[in-house]
Amino acid sequence: MAATAAARIVIENVAIATVDAQDTEYASGHVVVAGNRIESVGAGRAPEGLTNVVRRIDGTGHLVTPGLVNTHHHFYQWITRGLATDHNLFNWLVALYPTWARIDEQMARSAAQGSLAMMARGGVTTAMDHHYVFPKGSGDLSSAIIGAASEMGVRFTLARGSMDRSEKDGGLPPDFAVETLEGALASTEATIDQHHDASFDSMTQIAVAPCSPFSVSTELMKQGAELARRRGVRLHTHGSETVEEEQFCKELFGMGPTDYFESTGWLGNDVWMAHCVHMNDSDIAAFARTGTGVAHCPSSNARLAAGIARVPDMLKSGVPVGLGVDGTASNESGELHTELRNALLINRLGAHREAALNARQALRLGTYGGAQVLGRAAEIGSLEPGKLADLVLWKLDTLAHASIADPVTALVFGAAAPVTLSLVNGRTVVEDNHLTTVDEDAIARSTRDEAQRLARIAAQA
Repeated sequence: MAATAAARIVIENVAIATVDAQDTEYASGHVVVAGNRIESVGAGRAPEGLTNVVRRIDGTGHLVTPGLVNTHHHFYQWITRGLATDHNLFNWLVALYPTWARIDEQMARSAAQGSLAMMARGGVTTAMDHHYVFPKGSGDLSSAIIGAASEMGVRFTLARGSMDRSEKDGGLPPDFAVETLEGALASTEATIDQHHDASFDSMTQIAVAPCSPFSVSTELMKQGAELARRRGVRLHTHGSETVEEEQFCKELFGMGPTDYFESTGWLGNDVWMAHCVHMNDSDIAAFARTGTGVAHCPSSNARLAAGIARVPDMLKSGVPVGLGVDGTASNESGELHTELRNALLINRLGAHREAALNARQALRLGTYGGAQVLGRAAEIGSLEPGKLADLVLWKLDTLAHASIADPVTALVFGAAAPVTLSLVNGRTVVEDNHLTTVDEDAIARSTRDEAQRLARIAAQA
C-alpha cells in the first residue's frame, strides 16, 4: 500500500528571516511545510504542482522566522508574581522560598499552563522549565509540568532540578523544601526513564539540573554530571548570577564559580548555564574552550539588579548563547519576544556601545542560539529544508510597525508584534494571536485561584 502523502501548508508573499548559517533573508518568498518538516524555503512563489495542500496563506505584511526557543524558566513562579519587587537575588530568594516550599501538584500544573500560554502566544515554540522545588508530599510535579506542555502542544525540555543544601547546611531553602542526595539522583533518573525522548522530532526531553552552587552540595553536582553523561542527557544550572554568588563560592570552595564548575565536571558542550552575569575574560574563555552554553535573561537580571552579562564578548569568543524568560517572579511579563528587544538594549548600555548587538544578532539569540544551548540545532532554530516545522508568522503591517521598512528591525526594535500563526511540529498552536490548543480564560482563572490558595497556605504556616 502506498504511503499517504504528507499534508502541506504553503506560506507565500512573505518576508523571511531564515537565521541559517548565512543569515539568508527574502524580501518576498515562500515556506512550504510537509507534515512536521520544512520542505522548501526560497524567493518568490512556492513551487508549482504541490499536492495535498491543506492550507495556503498569503503572508503579505508579515515576517516569518523560526519559532522562539526559551532556554531558562521557572514555571512555578507564575503564581507568585509581583512579590518582593525591590529585592536583590539573595533577599528575593529568602523572601519567597517559604512560599515556594508549599507548592503542590495542582499548583505546579496551573502555573506551568500560565507560563506556557504566555510564551506560546508570543511566538515561543520550544520551552524549557528548570524546576527544582520538590516539597515532601507535593505529588508528581514533573509529570504535571510535562502534561501541561503536552496539552499546549509546544516542544519542551524539563530541566529536572534539585536542592540538597538547606538552611541547616548554610543554604537558602527551608529544610523541608530540599531532597536528600540519594533521593534527588534517584528521582532525576526516574524522570529520565519515564519522559525523555531522544528522537529527532521529540516533543519532550529531560536535563539534569541541580539548582545552584549555594543550594546544592558538591557531591550532588558531581554525581549529577555523572548521571547526565551516563544517560546521554544535557546538564543545566545557574551560574555567576551575582557578585554575592562569586563571594559565596570563594568562601566555601576556595575558587570562583567557573573554576568550581570545572572541578565538578560542569563545563562541556552538553552543559548550559543561566545568567553568567559576572564572568571575567578567563571565565568566558573557559566556556568557549569547552562549548558550554549560556541562557541570557536580560529582564530578570535587571529586575534583580544582578548586572549586565557580557553577551557581545561571549559571542565574539564563540560561546553558544540563547535567551531566557527566567521565572515570572523575576520577570512578571513572562514573555520571550520582549527579551529580543531587551537583550539588544541592555547590552548597549554604556559609552560607545551602540553596535554591541544588532537586530539580527538578537533574533539569532532567540532562535538558533537557543536551539544550540538545548542541543537541538540540527532540528530547530532556523528555517531550512529538512528541519522541524516550528515557525512563527509575525504581523508587521499594523500601526505599531508599518513605518519601519526592515521587517527584522521592526520585530526586534518595535513593539511586541502580534502572532498571526505559530506552528510547532507542523501543528497550529497560535492563530490570530490566540492559542488554539487550550482555553486561555480558563487558565487565567485557574492561575489566579491557585495563587490565592498558595498565599493562604503560606500565610497560615
